[in-house]
Amino acid sequence: MKCLMTGDEAVARGAYEAGVRHASAYPGTPSTEILENLATYDEIYAEWAPNEKVAMESAIGAAIAGVRSIVSMKHVGMNVAADPMFTWAYMGVNGGNVIVTADEPGMFSSQNEQDNRNYAKAAKLAMFEPSDSQECIDMLKAAYQLSEEYDTPVIFRMTTRVCHSKSIVETKERVEPEVKPWAKNPAKYVCLPAMARNMRVKLEERLQKLEQYSETSPYNRVEMGNTSIGVIASGICYYYAKEVFGESASYLKLGFTNPMPAKMIQEFCSKVDKVYILEENDPYIEDFVKMQGISCIGKDLFPSYGELTPDVIRACVEGKKADTIEFDRSKLIGRAPAFCAGCPHRGLFYRLGKRKNIMISGDIGCYTLAAGKPYTAMDSTVCMGASFSIGHGAQRTFKETGSDRRVVTVLGDSTFFHTGINSLINTVYNKSNTVNIILDNRITGMTGHQENPGTGFTAKGEETTLIKIEDLVRAIGVKHVYVVNPNHLKEVDEVLDKCLALDEPSVIITRWPCALKKFSQADKDEFEKLFATKNKIVEEKCIGCKACLKVGCPALSFDKKEKKALIHGAQCVGCDVCMQVCRQDAIVKEE
Repeated sequence: MKCLMTGDEAVARGAYEAGVRHASAYPGTPSTEILENLATYDEIYAEWAPNEKVAMESAIGAAIAGVRSIVSMKHVGMNVAADPMFTWAYMGVNGGNVIVTADEPGMFSSQNEQDNRNYAKAAKLAMFEPSDSQECIDMLKAAYQLSEEYDTPVIFRMTTRVCHSKSIVETKERVEPEVKPWAKNPAKYVCLPAMARNMRVKLEERLQKLEQYSETSPYNRVEMGNTSIGVIASGICYYYAKEVFGESASYLKLGFTNPMPAKMIQEFCSKVDKVYILEENDPYIEDFVKMQGISCIGKDLFPSYGELTPDVIRACVEGKKADTIEFDRSKLIGRAPAFCAGCPHRGLFYRLGKRKNIMISGDIGCYTLAAGKPYTAMDSTVCMGASFSIGHGAQRTFKETGSDRRVVTVLGDSTFFHTGINSLINTVYNKSNTVNIILDNRITGMTGHQENPGTGFTAKGEETTLIKIEDLVRAIGVKHVYVVNPNHLKEVDEVLDKCLALDEPSVIITRWPCALKKFSQADKDEFEKLFATKNKIVEEKCIGCKACLKVGCPALSFDKKEKKALIHGAQCVGCDVCMQVCRQDAIVKEE
């Protein structure tokens, strides 16, 4: 059957067709939809893990036990998963195992632009790079065959445009590989140094066999055309190159990229006059080609960062951009991203941003938007779970250098479960006095409302144990734990005052659901009048002071002609933050 699929949907379909039985992941754009789609297949057990390391280990366990498994993550997630992955490479598999990394050239929703092809080389793992949705299906199935034949985990490297672009695919029936029997085998699965040394030798032997496979892989292919230009590319860059050069060039499309096909590359380059290496981010292919003694044009012409789209390639090669429709760019209105109307983070950051003599250590999530106006209430963001650790280090330094500056740390509920727990343990164990805020909006918000250990539901929507953050925090040893409604500004101020006066660690949990969340019955039972009302402006009382606009709610605007504030009823959810800010009592509840 033919249908239209994104790359993420196609990866899930490929895993289904390949007979995968176990899937684990942590959500992260652009990989999130892989597990969401895997969870729709009854034949596949699919789970959200607390973080990528745990997801990797879960998939490893399933593969050791004898079934085909898959683990997926965004590029920075592989940093978290790298610890077990490098050792897993030594051990080899029982059931096949594929590790999906979704890289993000251009950093549309990421804090860095790392190129995870380097992980395949460093960990000595086989790697596939699909260019479209059909290849996502075909290559994934081939990856499982290769995984089991060569006794290796396989990295499946994607990028944003492959993950989220749609193309036509042809689907097939699922195969059901036999479950491979498990037997005690410490020499293969227990990485004590004495055993790991033998595994290391076998790893090199495996790589030599994979080099031979690379030379004959159907996913590395030559398309000879005009020989004045030869293009070597992988992933989406292959299609970008085809759009720019068309029939005026020859192509070496690489789909299996570790180990690289040295002989194929040498033969291709010998048939063309000039060689362009088109790849986003690092000179991964270029470095290998140059090691073969081949002259080529790569990062000396093309940029080392951002997306290598057709217009970028054309500008580099031809010195001009493609003809487009001209328009008056001065009429474009710049609009920074903002918290949604009714976002439970708004009230907290509105009040936190007004505090003096504090440093705010932030984390990864929707709430990172608090770094911008009108809040300017975040001073650092590095990686998942880092806010507590960085805040602790900064607070110790302020104290030791004689500064009276206090540190407030902020992270979300899913991020807390991801890596915030260890960080908070460090804070408590080392007797820091940071004020630590956990934003519990009852869901994993930024990546599109995935379940987490604090929601009470699994990836497949089944009810499960709900882990209460306040209970976990107290178990760690925090004595001062407060749960507040972040929409109540007075309550927020009072608890901040109380915690900043302490000389030991404290935790504030702001508990109110995301305004866009599909509310569970538990949400409805816990939170009375959940977004059941709206607010309105009493025009005769409004003096046009714009104080309400400073809360940054998109449901609020200002009528310049009437010099009055406006509340757009279609957006307002009645969180009441603006009502509490207005000193003229000009904002009231709609009847």
